[in-house]
Amino acid sequence: MSSKIALLIILFVGLVFAQSPLEKRSSTLINKLATSKSDSILVWIYFTDKPNVLKKDIFSIQSIISKKSIERRSKSLSSANIIDFTDYPISEHYLNTLSTYSIAVKNKSKWFNSVSAWVTKNQIDALNSLNFISKIDVVEAFMRKPDPVETASHYLNKINLGDTADYNYGSSFYQMTTIGSDKLHRLGLKGQGVTIAVMDAGFNNLTHEVFSGIKILATYDFVNHRTFVGDGNGGEGAGYHGTSVLSLIGGYKPGKMIGPAFEASYILAKTENTASETPVEEDNWIAAIEWADSIGVDITTTSLGYNVFDPPFTSYTWENMDGRTCKISVAANLAARKGITVFNSASNEGYNSTHNTLTAPADADSIITVGADSLGVRASFSSVGNTADGRTKPDVMAPGSFVYLAGSSGPSYYFAGNGTSYSTPLVAGLAAQLLSANPKLTNMQIRAALRNTASNSQSPNREIGWGLVDGQAAYNYITTGIDSQYLKSFHLMQNYPNPFNGGTYIYYNLIENSNVSLEIYSIDGRMIDRYDLGYKQIGENNFHLRMNNLASGIYLYRLVHANGKNTNLSEIKKMIYLK
Repeated sequence: MSSKIALLIILFVGLVFAQSPLEKRSSTLINKLATSKSDSILVWIYFTDKPNVLKKDIFSIQSIISKKSIERRSKSLSSANIIDFTDYPISEHYLNTLSTYSIAVKNKSKWFNSVSAWVTKNQIDALNSLNFISKIDVVEAFMRKPDPVETASHYLNKINLGDTADYNYGSSFYQMTTIGSDKLHRLGLKGQGVTIAVMDAGFNNLTHEVFSGIKILATYDFVNHRTFVGDGNGGEGAGYHGTSVLSLIGGYKPGKMIGPAFEASYILAKTENTASETPVEEDNWIAAIEWADSIGVDITTTSLGYNVFDPPFTSYTWENMDGRTCKISVAANLAARKGITVFNSASNEGYNSTHNTLTAPADADSIITVGADSLGVRASFSSVGNTADGRTKPDVMAPGSFVYLAGSSGPSYYFAGNGTSYSTPLVAGLAAQLLSANPKLTNMQIRAALRNTASNSQSPNREIGWGLVDGQAAYNYITTGIDSQYLKSFHLMQNYPNPFNGGTYIYYNLIENSNVSLEIYSIDGRMIDRYDLGYKQIGENNFHLRMNNLASGIYLYRLVHANGKNTNLSEIKKMIYLK
């Protein structure tokens, strides 16, 4: 009798749990459902797996990513890691099942194995019961501040300078000579052979004279889902901002303005809707960078940063700028892991003495975050670091006050603008010139060259990072082997916090995938602990060190890295432990 009762209890419990599916809605989504007056909500729908990965032998690599993307990844990834789970397509069966619930997909993300879609509350309830869905979350919508305003008087003698012996830069002379791009032009480096994706608010004046010779490989409007990236034709949003950004990096009109990389090839993605009160949704940007990766982009530049949510929902704060919280920042890091050199503006939130004013994805660890220089000092509006987890941001600086650029009011209209929006494409263009000089450079080597030759490279800080870029010095760095040890190995950064009590983070930058170990020494050189950190990927990594069992005092930490040539390379720094 007792065994029958036990069996009945088991069956009853199983029935109860079968009728109560696991909650898959995020806390953010639950809150939004409770407060939203809208009939539908834009959500991320995450899937549990990718069944096709089990049959990956049916795929050839080039059916998933382009030959150019493979070549770019091969510079920093082993042949076994050129493609991974993130590259395989989302299950068609899962997508077809969503359609049976009348759910129309807005954007797909292979990297996150998810799709975005507008859904009703009833549809969310149905999704919550599907066993192949792991999570349902809100697609965040962000707002961007207008470009900052500065007075022009002290710039007038800079903006209208003339030409050089080789190129007539017109009113772009100051910005080009300040970053040293003109010197690389004289060496024949104009971005040739490099593919650059500009991800912005659209491009509404591609007939401008500055674009007469530009090479555009592909265009897509992720706001209105069409290939046309201009204004009108039933689409939403104005593309004046993207027009100006593109002119800075790839424009060419002698006597008026010239960009650093006017012979590069371009991919143009419209990701921001300027017509709405919430001008960008993060899924547009993520879809765009995945698309650019599949084509084979080398460099991406984005002059938009976001941290304010559509009311009444809670915005990101400075504490969330840790490179791991904002999904758009996670995507930027993943792009860098795949070998893309990712540039993003630091933003125009100005200075705060106690914490960062960054906006996502400027907090991502393996990208290059660019601030605005104003005649040799940080522009007052340029955002400052450090990230919430203690990493130095911005990375570098470039002119961002009264930058000369093309506008959208006519085929020969130019104006002067302010913002990290405009300093960022200048540095991205400079990077393209370096890549033209040495196509074998990885994204981490490009970042090393830019940072370690900038004006503040000896003492990087939260206001200007490594400082104002120097094109000639960066070129010398990659061609003459200056500080080549850095290019071949890694950079060990100062632990944070320091001094510390209990735990601290050790940050280090790898130029290639490698095995890493961390050694802890007393101040007299005696090794007291060793940690095998395992095989780590290129880019910035970190290790959370805890020292609760040691006495207060000064300690040394040494990072050892095998560079793939059976050579152990190391770097040592001091840290202070206070109980």
